[in-house]
Amino acid sequence: MEILVLDGQAITLAEIEGVSLRGCPVTIAPAAVTRIAASRELIETILADGQTVYGVNTGFGKLADVLIPHGSLAQLQTNLVRSHAGGVGQPLSVPEARAMLLLRANVLAKGFSGCRLAVVELLVALLNAGVHPVIPEKGSVGASGDLAPLAHLALVAIGEGEAFYKGERMAGGEALRRAGLEPVALAAKEGLALLNGTQAMTAVGALAVARGLRVAKLADLAGAMSLEALMGTPAAFDRRIHEVRPHAGQVAAAAHLVRLMQGSEIREAHREHDSRVQDAYCLRCMPQVHGAVRGVLEHVRGVLEIEAGSATDNPLVFAGNRSDALKSGAVISGGNFHGAPLAYAFDYAAIALTDLASITERRIDRLLNPDINEGLPAFLSADPGLSSGFMMAQIVAAALINECQVLAHPSSTGSIPTSGGKEDHVSMGMTGALKLRQIVENAERIVAIELMCAAQGMECRRPLHSSAEIERAHKAVRAVVPRLEQDRVLATDIDALAAAVRAGAFDKWCE
Repeated sequence: MEILVLDGQAITLAEIEGVSLRGCPVTIAPAAVTRIAASRELIETILADGQTVYGVNTGFGKLADVLIPHGSLAQLQTNLVRSHAGGVGQPLSVPEARAMLLLRANVLAKGFSGCRLAVVELLVALLNAGVHPVIPEKGSVGASGDLAPLAHLALVAIGEGEAFYKGERMAGGEALRRAGLEPVALAAKEGLALLNGTQAMTAVGALAVARGLRVAKLADLAGAMSLEALMGTPAAFDRRIHEVRPHAGQVAAAAHLVRLMQGSEIREAHREHDSRVQDAYCLRCMPQVHGAVRGVLEHVRGVLEIEAGSATDNPLVFAGNRSDALKSGAVISGGNFHGAPLAYAFDYAAIALTDLASITERRIDRLLNPDINEGLPAFLSADPGLSSGFMMAQIVAAALINECQVLAHPSSTGSIPTSGGKEDHVSMGMTGALKLRQIVENAERIVAIELMCAAQGMECRRPLHSSAEIERAHKAVRAVVPRLEQDRVLATDIDALAAAVRAGAFDKWCE
């Protein structure tokens, strides 16, 4: 397995997934080691000279004016970690905790945080050994970064808190012992270096957006299968239409739909006898809606990948001699920990994916509703009346969409002052990331419901077949859920198909 070398660089969503989901090993670049040492040297010089610098030898937040005696600086950093570990709620998933470790190690590898190399090496060692901090998902307002989640991560680094190791939840110190690792004793600035930053919201958001991108492209396949089952026309996907409104996502979605449907027997069977001039919007406007969602998610991907390689600590330690602009060393307080860029992006993605779920549900209803489903059996039931078929599937989709609609309300507009008014404007970016994760999960289920219903609808058009690509996708659906011959529990089918979507079983149709 290829090793990911951390140099403080931008990290792609694919690389984050590789480390978080597939256990890709991580190491630190030699150039990063040099930068880390230089930034630490400046901190040591400041301490030796008796200078007063925020976060190095002062209190934090509202207590920034309190000078801390030299002999208490190590205790100051340990106190910071313990006092800020106030998160509540369910733990982040293991992949999300791994993404946090990766992203925090990469930020420290940039060499602007003033910590020792040993701190960064321990984060990398936790990743490679499979020691995953237990990090409650709630408690961050997204400025001064994700303080509470990162404090729970830091607790394990100092041998406290809790961790998951080899599938077991245990004390953090015990997890380190079993993995053959030693906790770090924090020195001046190092607790703050571990806590200031946006790595919790970036981790949760990055994994959610990666899943969302998969769903957005898979919606093309589900929609194409529905169009075939409904004897619709792909005329609205003609490239000439999209070349005169050349949004990249729209053009890509239209081309994808055309490729998927190329060579369909079903289409050819009704081409010359179709009395309809136009299909309903949920079919006809798939390129415009699916494409716009792609565009939103690609924008959000860019924001996340920039953030993954950004220095989000405070204060930042500029060791000097890197460029003319940074000729002399300096420690500068700023606000790179503020999660606004991510918070806005997550709200944007939440709105787009909610609308994708909405147009998907409209196609589900069109497949099932006997008033508009082009002669398909009512609710795709083999015996309408005696059997309800997929009636509940659309109701479930409607319930999930209503939840998405509530969750799509922006959290980034909900700032509440904290820390005695010192932190008087916060991003609520972690709230946005958690909401987005739930919306993506709902969207996966709704697309799974469309795939299930569309596969049944296509079978009602036999002996006609769709294109080779769509028929292969139909077989992939049937490998997970069988045809509905009589009423059965649908919950199992929906969950199984959604899990297959999440696991990448349909990724070849997302290209």
